[in-house]
Amino acid sequence: MLLSALLFGIGNAAVRQASTVMDPIEVVFFRNLFSLMCMLPWALGAGAPACRAVLAERRLRPYLSRAMTSLCAMGAWFYSVAHIPLATATAVSFAIPLFVTAGAALMLRERVRARRLVAVCVGFAGVLIVLRPGSATVDAAFLMLLVHCTAAAATVLQMRALSRKDSPAVIVTFLGLLVTPMALVPALFVWTWPSWTVLGGLVLLGGLLTLGQLAMTRALALAESSAMMPYDYARLPFTAAIAWVAFGEVMDLWGWVGAAVIAVSALYTMHRDAAEGRKARQVAKPA
Repeated sequence: MLLSALLFGIGNAAVRQASTVMDPIEVVFFRNLFSLMCMLPWALGAGAPACRAVLAERRLRPYLSRAMTSLCAMGAWFYSVAHIPLATATAVSFAIPLFVTAGAALMLRERVRARRLVAVCVGFAGVLIVLRPGSATVDAAFLMLLVHCTAAAATVLQMRALSRKDSPAVIVTFLGLLVTPMALVPALFVWTWPSWTVLGGLVLLGGLLTLGQLAMTRALALAESSAMMPYDYARLPFTAAIAWVAFGEVMDLWGWVGAAVIAVSALYTMHRDAAEGRKARQVAKPA
């Protein structure tokens, strides 16, 4: 999980660098294209039967829905990373578990107990501390960051449904297959041919984020998410260090305070989710 956090931190710095010479939606296209190229050898080899099963059983519709949501999440994230400090964007993204809890309650009608609801409210207060509405720094990029959190939470809820039948590798492969052409359409309107240097950076970006996804998937397969996800918060110090070295960015004190509030509330929410999940499984076991 620590490796995943480091890879995502480096990948976000690569997104920032690429976005200085091309539109973020074009970066989204290349990110998914090269990620897909990383997964194709598996999809055409050992993973071919599992991928064919999705098509044979006509289970493509939920993948289309997730691809559209993922495109929205990635587009909003890449735009945000291109325009606001990396560490600040990373701190706000820690609120995604809170958006998941809120979305599960509103859309899936899941029961949210009082303590989890309080934790969600505290976490959103942490977001306000980081963003500080009314300050000159709050602009369209911050609004896009909130769009990213909302869309990313929706992809998590969709992943829960897809993972009941398919492995993470199948899901990642189909995500690349579908998002790549979806991202190409808007990218054509702002297309800029990348130089060989930029293209090399985009290849690195696709590889880093794919390895980050696989490392996270492997970590979650080895232990419960409630035990592993705290290590994901290492993304903030990793990203802050990378942003300082590469771009001279330093997150202010209120940003760190807000990030701590978000992290504590999100960790508590995930802990309660895991505890209630274990309780539900125990109740469901036959006597």
